[in-house]
Amino acid sequence: MDFTHVDGDSHIAVTLFSLSTCGHCRRTKTFLEEKGIAYDYIDVDCLSGGETFTGGVYDLVKSYNPQGSFPTIVIGGEKTGDRW
Repeated sequence: MDFTHVDGDSHIAVTLFSLSTCGHCRRTKTFLEEKGIAYDYIDVDCLSGGETFTGGVYDLVKSYNPQGSFPTIVIGGEKTGDRW
């Protein structure tokens, strides 16, 4: 599983699990870039074979976001959102 890195202010780790076809995911990436925040992301739907929904990536997403929805943002290794 390879994440793509986007440069910016990296004082805290930001990881984004997204879908390439998701409008909310695209807007989240744009927001982070406009604010100059460094982040790592992976478009889960672009992974091949067993890495995608049947493999460990979606399980990892659900460990941060039990609903398994996208985008899922992890800031400093912590769960984000209001449904935890």
